[in-house]
Amino acid sequence: MKPPDAILPLIESGLITEVVRPLSSGKEADVYVVRSEGEIRVAKVYRGAQDRSFRQRSAYSEGRTVRNSRQRRAMARGSRYGRAQLEQEWQNAEVAALARLHAAGVRVPIPFYLSDDVLVMELVVDASGQPAPRLWDVRFTRDEALQIHEYLIRQVVRMLCAGLVHGDLSEYNILMSADGPVIIDLPQATDAAHNRNSERILLRDVRHLAQFLGRSARQLRKTRYGPEIWALYREGKLHPESPLTGRFRKSDRRADLESVLEAVEAAAREAADAPVSSYRAKKARQFEESRAAEQAAVEEPSTPTRRRKRRRRRRRS
Repeated sequence: MKPPDAILPLIESGLITEVVRPLSSGKEADVYVVRSEGEIRVAKVYRGAQDRSFRQRSAYSEGRTVRNSRQRRAMARGSRYGRAQLEQEWQNAEVAALARLHAAGVRVPIPFYLSDDVLVMELVVDASGQPAPRLWDVRFTRDEALQIHEYLIRQVVRMLCAGLVHGDLSEYNILMSADGPVIIDLPQATDAAHNRNSERILLRDVRHLAQFLGRSARQLRKTRYGPEIWALYREGKLHPESPLTGRFRKSDRRADLESVLEAVEAAAREAADAPVSSYRAKKARQFEESRAAEQAAVEEPSTPTRRRKRRRRRRRS
């Protein structure tokens, strides 16, 4: 087949020797089966920003840092250069997430290289060696759905332990390989610790899994793995093998306000009794003198001020 324009530079450089066929087309990119370095792989060709349908990107990219100050300013202004940098940052985020999660034991495609809007990575195959179907395309028995759900929840936990939340996890972004589910499409993966939207995004990801697999195993729809996982993460107790029940009830225990106030007052007394350096004493004295002068100025207006008031009264009379 005729290679897409974006892949031509990789063909010229010898990184890709053949484009076998199209594999899929999505909201973020088009994917092709290619021959690269003697292996059958996939090439993900990212679409330009003008062709994308993915919304609310800022909710996912919050917390990502760009070291180059010029690039940060350009991104904030939305200039042509800034938009190009945003696109590059979006693509780099997927490569970084794939490498990070693969190292953490999460089953994701292995990335090989990113060049000129094209990401070349592992081809996920089924038992017959053909490209693996999406979770959406497979029908499960009740027991199979329960088993798949348990595995995917463990993958979500491993991702969170690695500091990431997928952000768009659903039956369309999971492939059924010969050895189990493989999670794909990670440009929107968000930093769990630095993104204020992380909890909401994680809960939605887990809810999508329960809703889809709950078609085959109805009891999954009543589970509350999302809040349970996030509570453990927030408390610093989450690890890849943390026991999970799928049952969660938010604690209604109220804070002991009296104890908190007593602790605050004790700290204040301790600070008041601590010896004050000469420098701090001088600053405190200057502050008090300044405040006293301001108070005196408010209570006793200056002579010119009194004169202006008398003139106004005369004009009115």
